[in-house]
Amino acid sequence: MSSINLDVGEAFPKPPMPRAEHDIIDNWVGKSDRPVVSIFCITYNHVAFIEDAFNGFLMQETNFPFEIWVHDDASNDGTREIIEKYRDNYPKLFKTILQTENQYSKGRRALSFFEGCSNAKYITVCEGDDFWTDPLKLQKQYDYLEANPDVVISGHDAVIVDQMNYLLKVSKLPDVHKRDYSAIELQCGQAWILTMSWMYRNVVEEFAPERNSVRNGDTFLLSILGEYGGSHYHSDIRPAAYRVHSGGVWSSLSSIKRNEFALYTHFMMYHYHHRKGHQRAAMIFLEKAQLNIYRLLPIKITLKNLALRLNPVNSLKLLISKRLSSAKKQRLKMMMRFIKYRK
Repeated sequence: MSSINLDVGEAFPKPPMPRAEHDIIDNWVGKSDRPVVSIFCITYNHVAFIEDAFNGFLMQETNFPFEIWVHDDASNDGTREIIEKYRDNYPKLFKTILQTENQYSKGRRALSFFEGCSNAKYITVCEGDDFWTDPLKLQKQYDYLEANPDVVISGHDAVIVDQMNYLLKVSKLPDVHKRDYSAIELQCGQAWILTMSWMYRNVVEEFAPERNSVRNGDTFLLSILGEYGGSHYHSDIRPAAYRVHSGGVWSSLSSIKRNEFALYTHFMMYHYHHRKGHQRAAMIFLEKAQLNIYRLLPIKITLKNLALRLNPVNSLKLLISKRLSSAKKQRLKMMMRFIKYRK
């Protein structure tokens, strides 16, 4: 189940048509109605893809109850109508948060809207343009986490497909990251676990304000989970499908924009860990933030300007004034507190 016997350019199989709701629930006989696993699905204008994601959820064969939470960020392409159709056909499985105004454009992150929604023991995540391919994915991850209390999260590989479902790459995850990670490696940002592959313990007590202000919230959450345990890589789970398409928010960003977002994420992770008293992790993310600054510097600059900019305090001041000139006042205050601390 863990291998892909296809060549690049071939059509990648979609999940099968879903079973009826009662056929899924029949496997839960003798179990409590309380969901053991919550699936969080974030979607926006995914009308061409969302049914693949939902069918990947509904093909899961488990001996425990699960639920599907869908957050739609005011889609205007027909995605919402498909969500409502599935919710009506699977009323015991689907729960929805349907926005009337786009929240992402206001700086609010979709995962924050799930805060407090689930009291399930485990959480999984899959965006509306990706999909799962292994019908035993949830069961395998659940069984492993139940048997290994020192592990807080598990994940697996994914292939990359295009918007027409043709295979672009047989593995999204580099081989060096196909392994388990210790708790300290997670906390210090040394792990790469694909978001659509996650299953993690529902143990995070607060949605940290620093996390809600960044674009790279997945990286942030992995670091927070490192406070609770290590991770496991499942080579026994068939890879999920990560889709690249013109409407993809992250894949459409330039390298400069990605570095800018990474800079702010690393700075806010520094701020979080410093606030929590995790000094080792705090200093690692401080160094990462400084590295992002160097990547953003123009190639053709004078030695005088180079010497000035290589000073981390002045570098941050420069970035605030030029790169992050449109940031909110609250973010600027946090940056300035950081500069004061570094002095």
